[in-house]
Amino acid sequence: MAPSAMTRWTKSLAEAKPVSFWLDDPGKPEPEPALVGDETCDLLVVGGGYSGLWTALLAKERDPGRDVVLVEGREIGWAASGRNGGFCAASLTHGVPNGLARWPKEIAKLEELGARNLDGIEAAVARYGIDCDFERTGEIDVATKPHQLAELHAMYEEMAALGLTGTAELLDEDALREQVDSPTFLGGFYDRDGVAMLHPAKLAWGLKRVCRDLGVRVHEHTPALELASPGTGMAVRTPYGRVFARQVALGTNVFPSLVRRVRPYTVPVYDYALMTEPLDADQMAAIGWRNRQGLGDAANQFHYFRLSADNRVLWGGYDAVYPFGGKVRAEYDHRPETYAKLAGHFFTCFPQLEGVRFTHAWGGAIDTCSRFSAFFGTAYGDRVAYAAGYTGLGVGATRFGADVMLDLLAGERTERTDLEMVRSKPLPFPPEPLAWAGVALTKWGLARADANAGRRNVWLRAMDRMGLGFDS
Repeated sequence: MAPSAMTRWTKSLAEAKPVSFWLDDPGKPEPEPALVGDETCDLLVVGGGYSGLWTALLAKERDPGRDVVLVEGREIGWAASGRNGGFCAASLTHGVPNGLARWPKEIAKLEELGARNLDGIEAAVARYGIDCDFERTGEIDVATKPHQLAELHAMYEEMAALGLTGTAELLDEDALREQVDSPTFLGGFYDRDGVAMLHPAKLAWGLKRVCRDLGVRVHEHTPALELASPGTGMAVRTPYGRVFARQVALGTNVFPSLVRRVRPYTVPVYDYALMTEPLDADQMAAIGWRNRQGLGDAANQFHYFRLSADNRVLWGGYDAVYPFGGKVRAEYDHRPETYAKLAGHFFTCFPQLEGVRFTHAWGGAIDTCSRFSAFFGTAYGDRVAYAAGYTGLGVGATRFGADVMLDLLAGERTERTDLEMVRSKPLPFPPEPLAWAGVALTKWGLARADANAGRRNVWLRAMDRMGLGFDS
């Protein structure tokens, strides 16, 4: 990249606010008061992101008389639920290839459950009047290199042989550029029905409102500090009081679990995104993005991009940063070198948008596990349930995870709890410095594979044989 081009593109970031576009909203609701004193309830939900919110909502739908309390350490939706790209996918397995590699006998059922889960989200948004810009526009996986195009064709053929393509289709270069026009696009895989676009923070705020309307007691600025089992129930200590509950559901995801043995199964990976100013009619016509699909390129180090309701372009991904020690810290939320890199990639993809400015630049941690899709379990004699490890697909899959946690707490055998995916665990991450070294080697290998026609080196092949499958 020529220095002049880098300087020109970096100037597009001059006025970018270091905050999530989604959270920078004048309609953001005021937080609920912190818990002061002791409370008792039937079910305590810890965490005010999607995982906790869906758990509280579905618990009340299952049993309106159940007394539910939800505690959140800061404010509802402030973390990954308010900082993501707003892609709400049906997939529960981080895509069919990952699901096929891990649970080939269950993949048809997992795809069915995922489709039903997305339908359930759409129905809840409509039923409760949640204003979150929900659009079931689908997603296109885009090939920008010849080997990626071959991989997309192979994936489609494998899915077709199993009857899993549904409304999906392959697009050649001309067909793809009729949908969205970039000189870098060679073809794509268009999932027309399996992904919706939405405003992620508005979804979280809407779920909070519904939970309160259903009778859930919500306390923000109330971190859960310690979990204990005094007798037949559970107790969670907070700064100003305790909550005594018959059962507890943990939706803390990237943050250290109150069940310590769960902690080695996840690590935080930092993801970053930019948001442009609104595009005018001429700029929209120049890129031809009429059907508002989400897009993601098919590289290992991939970008995801989509339109907001007011025709801004969100452009994120590529760098996935694991900090040594696996700590979640605010200072990692912003990375100017990544913002500059993303800006350059954006204008390479859409040179016809030269001169567009970015208004927001932000980042944050997501919880990653070694199988790239959620895992589940119970503790304290099945009085505590947890779900974690969504690895970037939590906008949709957390609702499924909430149902799993409620099934497990109820001691019910369901089509969800019968799944090997639910009954098994991923491999845990090793302690430092091995975890950092392993992630660094993997990132290097993925970058080399992108530069060498997708050929995976010895390290990546070893990871594949171990079932770690680092491919996205």
